[in-house]
Amino acid sequence: MSDKSRVLAVVLAAGRGRRFGRDKRREPLDDGKTLLRATLDRVSPHFAQVRVLLRPEDDAGALQVDSYPVVRSANADRGMGFSIADGFVAIRDMEAIAAAVLLGDMPCIEPETFRALLEHASADRIVRPEFHGRAGHPVIFGRTFWGELAGLEGEEGARSVIHRHPDACMHIEVDDPGVLMDADRPEDLEALRTRYRIIGRL
Repeated sequence: MSDKSRVLAVVLAAGRGRRFGRDKRREPLDDGKTLLRATLDRVSPHFAQVRVLLRPEDDAGALQVDSYPVVRSANADRGMGFSIADGFVAIRDMEAIAAAVLLGDMPCIEPETFRALLEHASADRIVRPEFHGRAGHPVIFGRTFWGELAGLEGEEGARSVIHRHPDACMHIEVDDPGVLMDADRPEDLEALRTRYRIIGRL
């Protein structure tokens, strides 16, 4: 395999999404896919392997993700940092130079964005997209940083790792609003669905 084919993806879908008020991962899009399934289907063609993080009690079939390898995050309720740590503990022995961290409610990232980020992925680099100067997802972490990610705690997520290594960070400007579009609240869904329809026609 080439180096670029040895980049993994870790999709975070073990949170409670309390601001949304219900399980947003099951929200249907126009093509009948759940929000989480649509995100995974968008992500998977671009990475060597994908792992989706779920809570221990989640029904992968109901989420339409039973065809994907699942990591059960035993510590998900303790915060996003713990959930990311569970993901990186699960992949630490896999052969790869880097791993992308993605959110499970972002199905509108364009293929060209993934290609642009992967072009710069390396073991000692953190690569993230920007749209009009705003940092988005996914963030690709070189293998050098996996140990720190596997030790994360609390709610902050991976930002602390990014902040500790500014010289390793590469920001890639992309013409893709999808890197900023997620569904924190029900009112976010309509804009996301509209963009998803547009992306499907590209």
